Amino acid sequence: MKQKYFQILGILLIAIYGIFIVFLYAAEPRTLEEVSIKAKSTVENAVTKGQVIAGTYEVDQAKFNEGLQAFRQNNFVAARDSFGKADPEKRDPKTQYYVAYGYYRQGWGRISNDDALFKQSLETLGRVTLLDPDFRSDDSNLQLRTPADLKAELEEGLKVTADDFNPLRLVGERK
Repeated sequence: MKQKYFQILGILLIAIYGIFIVFLYAAEPRTLEEVSIKAKSTVENAVTKGQVIAGTYEVDQAKFNEGLQAFRQNNFVAARDSFGKADPEKRDPKTQYYVAYGYYRQGWGRISNDDALFKQSLETLGRVTLLDPDFRSDDSNLQLRTPADLKAELEEGLKVTADDFNPLRLVGERK
């Protein structure tokens, strides 16, 4: 082999070693098992970012279906977790709408609403509106099918009004 090839190979090995050292400092793994876990998540994040840049980003349909199943079973924490794994870049309006609706349903109460969850829902709805201003859910199980409807319900839930003290509210239904 020519000396030039050895030099190129040496430079490549040094660059790979340098990247590995930088990764170790950035990830700060405590065990060898943690190195592989963090490396896997780093590669997955890099691939996802590459898909976004290339315009080929898609939602993981299997994770979305898991989230939808948990959502329909009223397990909103698990549903949001699955939706988060299905859409890690938060770029799909349908998935983000289900996340917002999950916050709403979990925060809704017969006596009082959870303001923190309602605020998180409003924040997520803002993302939905930015992604698709004309979004409309095609799920017939949802009573509030547009971000505007859900936003109005959330804003009403955050206000303290005389209607909040109405005893008939105890028989009200969640939407």
